Amino acid sequence: MKLTWKDPEEIAWALADLHPDQDPLRLSFPRLHRMVCELEEFADDPGGSNERILEAIQMAWLEERN
Repeated sequence: MKLTWKDPEEIAWALADLHPDQDPLRLSFPRLHRMVCELEEFADDPGGSNERILEAIQMAWLEERN
């Protein structure tokens, strides 16, 4: 399954699996953006994100951790 910016929960799950010790609240949005774009399953325009999308990913990741 290919991930897009419209899949914040699925992106968060993938990031949590790859980086289980990472605190998502300690990531800057540029770093989070880079991590999303580096996911093998990610297949969207890197320029298609915005702060709202990155925050949704970050909050879903935090929820996944807890």
